Amino acid sequence: MSSRRRKNKTACLILAAGKGTRMNSAKNKVLHALLGRPMVAYAVDRARELDASPIVAILGHQKDEVAKALQDQFPDEDIVVVEQKEQKGTGHAVRLGLRPLAEFDGLVVILYGDVPLLRSETMADLVDEAGKTGGMAMLTAVVRDPTGYGRIVRDDAGNIREVVEDKDTSHAQRRIAEVNAGIYAAPAEFLRKATAKLNARNAQGEYYLTDIVAQASSSIGVTSVEVSAEEMAGVNDRAQLVGAERSLLGRLVREHSKRATFRDPSLVYVEASVIIEPDVEIGRNVVLRGKTTIAAGTRIDDGVILTDTAVGGGVHILPYSVSTQATIGDGAKIGPFAHLRPGTELGPDVHVGNFVETKKTRLGRGSKANHLTYLGDAIVGEKVNVGAGTITCNYNGYEKRQTIIEDGAFIGSDTQLVAPVRVGKRAVVAAGATITEDIRPGALAISRSPCKQLDGYADRLAERYPKKSSR
Repeated sequence: MSSRRRKNKTACLILAAGKGTRMNSAKNKVLHALLGRPMVAYAVDRARELDASPIVAILGHQKDEVAKALQDQFPDEDIVVVEQKEQKGTGHAVRLGLRPLAEFDGLVVILYGDVPLLRSETMADLVDEAGKTGGMAMLTAVVRDPTGYGRIVRDDAGNIREVVEDKDTSHAQRRIAEVNAGIYAAPAEFLRKATAKLNARNAQGEYYLTDIVAQASSSIGVTSVEVSAEEMAGVNDRAQLVGAERSLLGRLVREHSKRATFRDPSLVYVEASVIIEPDVEIGRNVVLRGKTTIAAGTRIDDGVILTDTAVGGGVHILPYSVSTQATIGDGAKIGPFAHLRPGTELGPDVHVGNFVETKKTRLGRGSKANHLTYLGDAIVGEKVNVGAGTITCNYNGYEKRQTIIEDGAFIGSDTQLVAPVRVGKRAVVAAGATITEDIRPGALAISRSPCKQLDGYADRLAERYPKKSSR
């Protein structure tokens, strides 16, 4: 960091050093996913929206894994990692996190890696409040059951005097309904001095960050911004994880619903990275994951699962189709029960019908494979018709080989195309053929044994099984 002192800037500390024992998991709590992203990523989102720089993550348990997750989520963000080797409380974590900010002279926002429901507007209000007063601002909430939370103690004039942790409260203080959300914004210089004065003389034997509130009250002043109980809720166990994801999903679907139609918003799953353009219709039990994009005018029926799939405009995906790492062109019709595997590229107006599977295959404009077909490692031209039961035999037990079907070709039902093989333009492959050599353009390829008929066979068969005959 430059030795020049920064003025009127915001930095952010994200506290994420704990293990999260109540998750009963081998994985750090903040690495558990919400809508396809690690929980800690949501705190970084709020910091980035404040244009905070630097962003300092205080990590402990599985430090390297959490740091890697942050790098994967924010490859262009220079997040400073500080290790808290001993878990001595939030006050100790902030003291460590301030070390890289030795030359910073702006406002410091303190967030937590396990509080994913904070809204952008709330954080903007918090920073505005601290900037306006020049003191410390904190988030507080009024809850029905304050058990477990630090209580906000105010004087007769309504000014905040201190925060008392739940285990240290008196009988009267336990009845206080206003609680501390643990989210603060304060001048860096104040935080350096205040955390240096903290001690561990309390029920937990830890350095409470909440003790800086009393220091702020008697020096620079402290004000509050009220937040809802839902928004300030932390995630400590799997039930709370599911509840937080449900809340985030509800917000996301409501935002998408301003432009798209969800037939039952309570029966969809949409990850935060998904892009949905206007006039899209989405049915029930649809799952949209990863970098999926859906262009305008597309209809997605019930039970469809799309992962990292680019869907063009005016597409119709029929029920229970699955697509992963595929591209679907404008006006295509998919399913029902189609399976598009990685590397599938479908051009405009392509039809891929029921129980058709594609993998690393490209279909050109207007081509159709409507029934019971497997197309793997294939290049299919424009306006090709692939009959039911067709298979590209692309694997010989050692390597994958390619099938090429040129424009206008017609592939009859129950055909096996043994790769490597090429079917020329407008060629016709008769039903039941096994193709092991290239087919010339415009030619008819037939590969079948002559039909033989044995008269009287049914009677002879019945004589062999007289007790079982139904004739």
